[in-house]
Amino acid sequence: MELVDYQDYDWENDWKVIVGIFETIDHLNSLFKKIDVPYLREIQQKMLILNLEKYAWSLQNYIIEKYS
Repeated sequence: MELVDYQDYDWENDWKVIVGIFETIDHLNSLFKKIDVPYLREIQQKMLILNLEKYAWSLQNYIIEKYS
């Protein structure tokens, strides 16, 4: 039973980190929207957000697989 509790604790901590990453991406996205930049910079910002989201989703999938 103790091993299960330890795994639950690890899973909870890992999941909190993943949620924090998604919240940080959302915050960064909202900051980008507040700044007036040329069109190409805006596209770069959107690409950055998309790549960060893609990476965060892959981390989320890794965590799900790790504890299933």
